[in-house]
Amino acid sequence: MSLNKKLVGTDLGLTNEEKAELLRIARSVIEAKSSGKPLPYLSASSKKLEEPYGAFVSLYKKGMLRGCIGSLQADEPLYKTVEEMAQAAAFRDPRFRAVTEDELPYLDVEISVLTPLRQIDNPEEVQVGTHGIMIRKGFLSGLLLPQVAAERNWDRTTFLQETCRKAGLPGNAWMDDDTEIYVFSADVF
Repeated sequence: MSLNKKLVGTDLGLTNEEKAELLRIARSVIEAKSSGKPLPYLSASSKKLEEPYGAFVSLYKKGMLRGCIGSLQADEPLYKTVEEMAQAAAFRDPRFRAVTEDELPYLDVEISVLTPLRQIDNPEEVQVGTHGIMIRKGFLSGLLLPQVAAERNWDRTTFLQETCRKAGLPGNAWMDDDTEIYVFSADVF
């Protein structure tokens, strides 16, 4: 875990062992699927990992984004959500080709365990470094994790503009009355 990751998001009470287990789960399913092996049988070693949480799995290759998929829904146990999102990030992110076995030594895995979304009325409530943002207008929506703004040294306005652009909206759409803004935080490791 880099120092930068400790400076963003929030602490959801996961132990270092639980975080290491989630990272092992993500890596093991990516390794198995990329090498054509059956997926490992997975179970949780703690009650916390059996609690429902939304999560994102981000993959980096030599420091560059290689895949990122997540689920906002807290329908499944956290360890299952991480398993599914790791597979999705590695093999179903439409921005990238599927991860191959020869890339495995170069992949870094980052997990963001999410707090529930909370709709806000005042954009001044957005706290860069603590919050991620989801913006929705009509059928369009976009989401950026808390670490994105912190890593890029964005201010609140830039964060809101870039989340709008991610949704396919004009950068100033966050100011429209019919635009919904949601915040959440994440335990990033």
